[in-house]
Amino acid sequence: MWSHHTCALGAYHKACAAGAGLVSLLAAAQVPDAALRPVVITGTAPGQQRWTAPASIDIVDGDELRAGQLQINLSEGLGRVPGLTINNRQNYAQDLQLSIRGFGARSTFGVRGVRLYVDGIPASAPDGQGQAANFPIGSADRIEVIRGPYSALYGSSAGGVVALYTVDGGPAEWRAGMAGGADGLWRASAQAIGMAGSYRFSVDASTFSTQGLRSQSAAQRDTAHLKLSRPYDGGRVVLVANRQTSDAQDPLGLSRAEFDADPDQTTPAAPQFNTRKSVQQTQLGLAWTHALRDGHSLQLMGYGGQRALVQYQSIPPSAQAAPGAAGGVIDLNRTYGGLNARWRLDRRYDGGKLTASAGLAWDRQDEERRGLENFSGTSLGVPGRLRRDEVNRADALDPYAQAEWDTPGWTFTAGVRRTRVRLSSADRYITPGNPDDSGAVRHTATLPVAGLRWKLSPIVQAYASAGRGFETPTLNEVAYRAPGGAGLNTGLRASRSRSLEAGLRGRHGSAAWTATVFDVRTQDEIVVLSNTGGRSSFQNAGHTRRQGLELSGELQWGKLNLSSALTLLDATYTDGFLTCAAAPCATPGLAVPAGNRIPGIARRQAYAKLAWEPGVAGSTFTLELRHSGAVPVNDSNNDAAAGYTVADLGVRLQQTHGPWQWRQFLRIDNLTNRRHAGSVIVNEGNARYFETAPGRSAYVGVELVRRFD
Repeated sequence: MWSHHTCALGAYHKACAAGAGLVSLLAAAQVPDAALRPVVITGTAPGQQRWTAPASIDIVDGDELRAGQLQINLSEGLGRVPGLTINNRQNYAQDLQLSIRGFGARSTFGVRGVRLYVDGIPASAPDGQGQAANFPIGSADRIEVIRGPYSALYGSSAGGVVALYTVDGGPAEWRAGMAGGADGLWRASAQAIGMAGSYRFSVDASTFSTQGLRSQSAAQRDTAHLKLSRPYDGGRVVLVANRQTSDAQDPLGLSRAEFDADPDQTTPAAPQFNTRKSVQQTQLGLAWTHALRDGHSLQLMGYGGQRALVQYQSIPPSAQAAPGAAGGVIDLNRTYGGLNARWRLDRRYDGGKLTASAGLAWDRQDEERRGLENFSGTSLGVPGRLRRDEVNRADALDPYAQAEWDTPGWTFTAGVRRTRVRLSSADRYITPGNPDDSGAVRHTATLPVAGLRWKLSPIVQAYASAGRGFETPTLNEVAYRAPGGAGLNTGLRASRSRSLEAGLRGRHGSAAWTATVFDVRTQDEIVVLSNTGGRSSFQNAGHTRRQGLELSGELQWGKLNLSSALTLLDATYTDGFLTCAAAPCATPGLAVPAGNRIPGIARRQAYAKLAWEPGVAGSTFTLELRHSGAVPVNDSNNDAAAGYTVADLGVRLQQTHGPWQWRQFLRIDNLTNRRHAGSVIVNEGNARYFETAPGRSAYVGVELVRRFD
C-alpha cells in the first residue's frame, strides 16, 4: 500500500519527503508506494518516521478527507491547509476556485497557476490550465499540498501543487455508500481494493447529481478510476486509467444589484441562452521503475488522454455580428500526453545520505477548437453558424536535476529545472474581415531552488527556502490580441517570480504547530485587459507583491481534537497600469493605481475544527468554523464580496460486526444561515462578479464496508 501519511492529532507525519522535488512520476525503485509520483520529494523513505521538510508541505489523509463529507468536491476536506483557498462556486460548469498564496486567483473558470495531479498524471495541461473535477476522493489515500518556492520545480504555472494519490491494492476490501441532502443533491459510490495473484488493484466508481442552489445550476457527473500494479524482483509496473463524463448548467454570476436584491436568483441571461457545459474525458498512464546496482534506479512514465467539451455561453447575437467574432458556443476536442524519463541515486555515507536525480519531462496538448453562434434565427441557446476553427498546441520540454544531503541534524536540498513552453495556433477559419490569425510564441526560463532545514531542539525544527517561479499564459489567455482583436497575442509575456519563505515546526506530546512567513515578488503579472463579447484579452501589469504569514496547529486532549489554520496575505500591485473600463475599448484608459489589491484574494482566512469522540456507538461530533475576509472583485477595487464567518456541525457514527462495518453521518452546514458570496468571478466583463454560497443546509450519508482477511 502507498505510504500512509496522516495529519491526525498527536501523530507524527510520515515522510512525504524532505525537500521538494521535480516533476517525475516515480520514486525510488525500492519504495513501491511511490511508483507514480509526479514530484519526487527526496529524502527519507516513507517507511521511516519523519515530521519535517525544508519546504511548506501539508498532507491530508484520505480517511480524514472523507470522514463525514459528501465526497464530491475537493474543497470539502482541505480547510485546515494554510495558504490554500479552495471554494465551491456552486457552479459545476466552471469547476472549483483554487489558489495558493494568491497564485491562480485570477482564473474565472478551471484552475490556473497551480499544478494538479492524480496518481502522478497531470490534471493540468502544459499551458497551465487544469481542473479538479476528476479527483477520485472515494479512493484517495492522501492529498499533498505544496506551497512556496519548491512548487516551481514542477514546471511552469506552478505557484503551488495539489496532488492526490489513490490507495494501492492490498488486503481485500470493498465499500459502498450514498449521501444526499439540500438542493436535490445525491451521491452514490463504490470502491474495491485487493490482490489477484501478483497483481494489486484499486477501483473507484461514483456518480452524483444536484438540482443546484440556483435555477440553471443542475449538474450530473460520473467518474471511474482504476489502478493496477505488479511488483517484481527489483521493480514495479503501474497502470492508471480514469474516465469522467459530466453535464452541468451554468447559472453565471450576479451583479451587485442582483445579489443584494436576492442572492438565490439567477441572472436572466442564463436561462435565456440555456448556458451549460458537457465534458467527456478519458486518460491512461503507465509507469515502470527498475533498480540497478549501488543505489541507482531508472524510472519511466507515459500518459495520454482525450477531452471533449461543448459549452454554451450567454453572448448576445449583437456581439457576434463583427466579422472576427468567435460565436457563443465552444466546441473543443483535446488530446494530450507526456513522457518522463529519470535516473535516481540513493546512497548512504558516514554521517548522512545522498539522494540525487536527473531527468527529462515532455508534455503536449493538441486541441481542435471551433466556435459557433449560440442562436439560429430567433432561437437562442442552440448551435448556429461556424465562426471559429483552429488547431492549437502547447508543448513543454523540461530537463531537471536535484540533489539532497540529509543528516539527523540538518538537510540541504537544491534543484534546477529548465522549462520551455511553446504555444501555437493554426487558423482554419479565414473569411473577408477575418484574416489568417495563425501564430506561435515560446517562453523559456531557468528555475533554481534551494532549501535548508535544521534541528534546533528535539521538538523544534526550522527551515528556509528560496527559488524562482515562472507562469506562462494559457492558450485561452493568448487567444485574442489587445484590445479584443483576433489572433494569437504574441506580446503577452510569461510572469516571473522570486519567492522566499522561512518557517518553524514543533511538536510537544500530542500537540503540533507550524509557522511560516513568505515573500513573493512577481514581474509581468498577467491580468485582464478587456472582457466583453465572449473575448478576454490579457496584458502584463508590471510588478506585484505577496507577503504573508501561515499558522497551523493541532492538539489532542483526551477525547477532544482541535485543528486550526490561519492565513494572513497581503497581495498588491506595486506598479500602476491602465485597463479597459468598458466596451468598446480602442485604448485602455482606466488607471489601476499602485497599492490596489490583487482581486480574488482575501487578506484573512481562518479555520478551526473541534472533534469530540465520546465513543458511544462509535460517535464523533464535530464543529467547524470558517472565516474569510473581504475579497475584491476587480483590479479597480471598486467593489468586494463581504467577509463572512460560518459554522458547520456534524456527527458520525460507526458500528463494527465482524468483518462488516456500518458508518453514518449527519451534517448541517452554515448553521446561522449566513447569506454571503462564497466565491467571485474576477474582472467579469458584465460586472456579474458574485457567486452565492448556500444558506443553512443539511446532508446525510451511509457507508457499508466489508474487509476480507
